[in-house]
Amino acid sequence: MATQATAQRGFSFLRIAITLQTLTIFVQAVSAGLLLTSSYGQTLHSAGARVMYGASLLYVLAAVLAWKPGGGSPRPVWHASGFLVLASIQVVLGIAHVPSVHLPLGVLMFGLSLLALTRR
Repeated sequence: MATQATAQRGFSFLRIAITLQTLTIFVQAVSAGLLLTSSYGQTLHSAGARVMYGASLLYVLAAVLAWKPGGGSPRPVWHASGFLVLASIQVVLGIAHVPSVHLPLGVLMFGLSLLALTRR
């Protein structure tokens, strides 16, 4: 019984982490638009990148915590780890100012995060 309750909390935490990640990516899309049209867009987008990366790290942590106690499938851990790799590439591309790859990758990341959210 305790294992089932622990697993349930892990899955709830995982859902919260995916939701947070999806929201932060959406906010990044909004701040990217502000980056092009306002003076404070750069600051907002830069701060949002840090929050989005933190949300990706939280997603990995939540996936591991949901997997380990319940002994379920490690698939969410692989998805979260892959997403962290994409987030890392996204940060590098943003710092390097490569919008031709940075923007489409951001759209892809939002779609994948939304897909992960709907599957939880």
